[in-house]
Amino acid sequence: MSGTDSEMFNIWRKGHGPIVHREETVERVRALAASGRIDPQMLYRLLAAADRLASAAMWTVVHMTYAKRVDLSGAPLPADAFKATPEGHTGGSLNMVPAFVGYLTANAISATTRSWLMGQGHCVAAIEAVNALTGDVSPAQAGRYDRSEKGLSQLAVDFYSYKIGPDGAPAVPLGSHAGPNTAGAISEGGYLGFAEVQYVHMPLPGESLVAFLSDGAFEEQRGSDWTPRWWRAEDSGHVIPVMVLNGRRIEERVQIVQQGGATWLADHLKLNGFDPFIVDGRDPAAFAWAILEAERRLQSFAADAAHSYPAPVPYVIAETVKGFGFPGAGTNAAHNLPLGGNPAQDKAARTAFNDAARALFVPPDEIEQAAAAIAVHGKQGRAPESRHPLALRRPAAPVLPEPDWTAAGSPPDCAMHAIDRWFVRLIDANPGLRPRVGNPDELRSNHMGATLDRLRHRVNVSEPNVADAVDGAVITALNEEAVAGAALANKGGVNLIVSYEAFAMKMLGGLRQEIVFARRQREVGQEPGWISVPLVVTSHTWENSKNEQSHQDPTIGEALLGEMSDTARVLFPVDTNSAMAALRAVYQGRGQVACLIVSKRDMPHRLGGEAALKFIADGAAHIEGKRDGAELQLVAIGAYQLEEVLKAAHRLKARGRRVLVTALSEPGRFRIPRDSIEAAFTASEEDIAALFPAGLLRVIASHTRPEPMLGLLRRIDSGPQRTVARGYISRGGTLDVASMLFANRCSWAHLVDAAGTLGGWKRDEILSSTEQGALDGRGDPADLAAFTF
Repeated sequence: MSGTDSEMFNIWRKGHGPIVHREETVERVRALAASGRIDPQMLYRLLAAADRLASAAMWTVVHMTYAKRVDLSGAPLPADAFKATPEGHTGGSLNMVPAFVGYLTANAISATTRSWLMGQGHCVAAIEAVNALTGDVSPAQAGRYDRSEKGLSQLAVDFYSYKIGPDGAPAVPLGSHAGPNTAGAISEGGYLGFAEVQYVHMPLPGESLVAFLSDGAFEEQRGSDWTPRWWRAEDSGHVIPVMVLNGRRIEERVQIVQQGGATWLADHLKLNGFDPFIVDGRDPAAFAWAILEAERRLQSFAADAAHSYPAPVPYVIAETVKGFGFPGAGTNAAHNLPLGGNPAQDKAARTAFNDAARALFVPPDEIEQAAAAIAVHGKQGRAPESRHPLALRRPAAPVLPEPDWTAAGSPPDCAMHAIDRWFVRLIDANPGLRPRVGNPDELRSNHMGATLDRLRHRVNVSEPNVADAVDGAVITALNEEAVAGAALANKGGVNLIVSYEAFAMKMLGGLRQEIVFARRQREVGQEPGWISVPLVVTSHTWENSKNEQSHQDPTIGEALLGEMSDTARVLFPVDTNSAMAALRAVYQGRGQVACLIVSKRDMPHRLGGEAALKFIADGAAHIEGKRDGAELQLVAIGAYQLEEVLKAAHRLKARGRRVLVTALSEPGRFRIPRDSIEAAFTASEEDIAALFPAGLLRVIASHTRPEPMLGLLRRIDSGPQRTVARGYISRGGTLDVASMLFANRCSWAHLVDAAGTLGGWKRDEILSSTEQGALDGRGDPADLAAFTF
């Protein structure tokens, strides 16, 4: 396309297919053309190309849902060209096409590669269709998907093909949600709402991020309201939230629409500190203008030396109807299969498809011209959108200070205090890595006072004599998903999440989204580059004995142990030295989420510095006793469990039994590996033999429930006649630590009793009658607490 400014304006003004330009959009574009930021003729040429690219991508999306092939002549498809079982989140994907094309157009207008994030990952067809048409596909897709008839047909065939390879992995580089093979994707978006609480913490200074958000997710995850509370021009790049307001959930209208639509939402956002404006969500030009305008407003705010917080973060409300551009738009059916019938069998549905496809059709030569106009990153000397800054995160390796080790046998101390002191040293040693601490509540109560004093709560207005600051790096809110998101999103820096163990369960969905995406990257050969993120859970099940069963829950560790252990690590340090060694080891890793279950009460020093490092490196260590000649192995998983195991060993040794005490720091290292990646992470058979000699009777005392831990540790389980496990059995209340241990049959005496049953040893020889009475419910549990060694 060529011509004068006026001619190019008129070409664009006509729109294409279902894409028309409202007068408001036209006036905004005219003002942009007159701003001097871009040559008007070039602007209108880009926008006209965007119309055609968007129409072609919408055409491609509906073929991905319904068809087995495309016909670039534009001819109607016959019945045998359609899928027997169509599938796809069609309506949302259709809405995402003009949004994503508008994003590409804004980048072309400003010669800038912005990062992008899509919260509604089920709308992946839009991204894949646009990428195939522009040629910006992932390495796994290169040569398979392109804008040729063959390439687009392959894209349609592969979409929801369910093909699986001999290794059990998907056999096509295309999924139902955004994934590692989706060029430029950084999140699956399968958990609606987590993009909303993460995007503000993602870009580093000098970067820009366009975050495509869901109206339904906005209602589900209220932490997204706090973006103006967290954003700072001084330590963050530009964030441009773009809500695609199509007004529908899967089966109903969203509450936003029920309460008044875009105008109501704008008023709501203003109350929360945003600077919202409404655009036409059917028009790629409206998206392009909105992105440039939002960025301009943020730049103006930052340039004002007198600016104060909260910042009026621009918020784009892109109003549309679900499934715009295709039959069924605006109905419940638009969510998935908008035609209401299968074109492969239903003539009326086939006619409706072909009629709608005809309106969206763009001839191949026009697609070529549009793609050439939009995909100009090479000419502009910038990275393609598939390689935007967030997609390539790999910060420098952090400097990891040597911990201040304490000699084994020193007076008891608090492991959380040790972590606190070491983490502050880590922050001071790495000024180039932006820190974020996610904190639901009570950071000082959880013995992280030095961290709080060093980094401070982030607030808009500081309070005298309180550890807070406008530039604070501790993100605090009583919303576990939001504060965990702050740390998980900061992939260009160094992070820490601290929580009560029980309340960390509310973070699980967000944690799992990160774990699954990182693991899928590993599986396709894309090693994630971000520094691993530790989740430190304390005030845990056994030491929160006073706080009722709502606070007594080891499920977070159990759940994460169900994920692949190379990416989701769960560690059980037993003292201050092993806690510091565990945290240090996490920061040596990349692309992992690691849960550290740490006691905050003073506990004995069981390991010196060198021993602690080996304990974490090997995943387990012998604490007491001799391997050779042992007849019983007591295995402890957790600090309180180690203390009870040592008491039990002391009693049994006093009765002439040969006992080996072993602590497990990372149970996932000793599981049966489920694939080659996990096999490279888990212990070898030689390691198993050295740490868990074959033939020994074995009693396992676990911080967690016994059943999942016993199932995990099948490699050291010799069967119920030779191996038993004790742990949390969901009993609790307002108790003390000794009472919690007794209630869950995890006290030293219960362990001794279990060992005696395994060994066939006479009970009277290992337990007194008073102790037996306490165990049997005939005596006083306090009689067991009196035992010391």
